[in-house]
Amino acid sequence: MPEAPDHPIAYTALQPGTSVQTSDGHHFATVQAVLVDEKVSVFDGIVVQTDEGARFVDADHVASIYTTYVRSTLSREQATNLPPPDGSTLIDIKPPRSMAARLGRRFGRRKR
Repeated sequence: MPEAPDHPIAYTALQPGTSVQTSDGHHFATVQAVLVDEKVSVFDGIVVQTDEGARFVDADHVASIYTTYVRSTLSREQATNLPPPDGSTLIDIKPPRSMAARLGRRFGRRKR
């Protein structure tokens, strides 16, 4: 069976554990969390887990987000020199809610 193609997604659909790659496709980290500036609802970047611990990838260095990976604009050298997260507003990534649950809330039905 052929592998399903990757599809671009919004940062709000990004899942923990998603691979993060350098600009040449080298895996260097996995997604831990998404940072959002809540005052203006703008994507600020991602916190990633590397072999050296948690690091911050600024939104300016996120080239594209797909269902199975995030491609950054960073070189391998730049990826090894990322700063730790600075305590910005962390938005924990949660699995998406089911469509039935969202529609149930919209139409006043509660889960039993």
